[in-house]
Amino acid sequence: MSFDHRALQQRLDAAGYIAEDSLAMALTLAIALQRPLLLEGEAGVGKTEVGKALARVLGARLIRLQCYEGLDAGAAIYEWNYQRQLLAIRAHEAEGMKADAVERHVFTEEYLLRRPLLEAISQQKPPVLLIDEIDRADEEFEAYLLEVLSDFQVTIPELGTIKATAVPHVVLTSNGTRALSDALRRRCLYAYVEFPDEAKEVRILSVHLPDADQRILEQITGFVQRLRREDLEKKPGVAETIDWARALIGIGLDRLDRDPATLQATLMCLLKTDADLKAITPEVSARLIGKVA
Repeated sequence: MSFDHRALQQRLDAAGYIAEDSLAMALTLAIALQRPLLLEGEAGVGKTEVGKALARVLGARLIRLQCYEGLDAGAAIYEWNYQRQLLAIRAHEAEGMKADAVERHVFTEEYLLRRPLLEAISQQKPPVLLIDEIDRADEEFEAYLLEVLSDFQVTIPELGTIKATAVPHVVLTSNGTRALSDALRRRCLYAYVEFPDEAKEVRILSVHLPDADQRILEQITGFVQRLRREDLEKKPGVAETIDWARALIGIGLDRLDRDPATLQATLMCLLKTDADLKAITPEVSARLIGKVA
């Protein structure tokens, strides 16, 4: 079995995602070993984009489960279409069908609503299953999830066990807001995703803004890199850097020190809390600009 992570890295590059060697290796092993990959890192480092880029590279369907507090099996795995079942029950009762026959009829796959986890194991071609922000869900949901990730199967009491027709490529992301269970971690391969360094972030901007002047992209990246070192409630992520670059280039700013007032007004693209906007005063911006100009 060949594990060519360089080839996958190049394909991710071509798909618009600049991956570190370690991340490319983690993805390669996850694919080859059919193991879920758990990605941890701060919000905004691009973890979700890994799953999206992998789907593009593999030409696979992307199935995304966005986790949240209170997420349960009904929203993540399956539930019954109760409205259709009720209509069917009434129709069959009117026809004189016996109760046990009606029950057998309405608890079939025809009335089953497949949510992301069940949908992912029901595909003929392996999809990419992106389980986003797993740390937002509770431990009870992790227990549901483990059955899927351990054997790639789902048990439905009325139907029995449904096994995967094709094993999905699973990417889980976590921002570290709570500790994940040891059982979940044991099931997964693991990679930590850092904020990109300056050279990598310039490359990312170049991919998204191929016609932009390299000098302004370097200035923008240098500013954001230094901004992240400030005492902020929420550090700007890569997506915010891209948005800010598009805004600055769109209004024709070719140097960060060209129009300080306009630059200050556009910081709303980077800073997403009132406290952070107030903390980065024109004087702070001038200091950050001075280091990158």
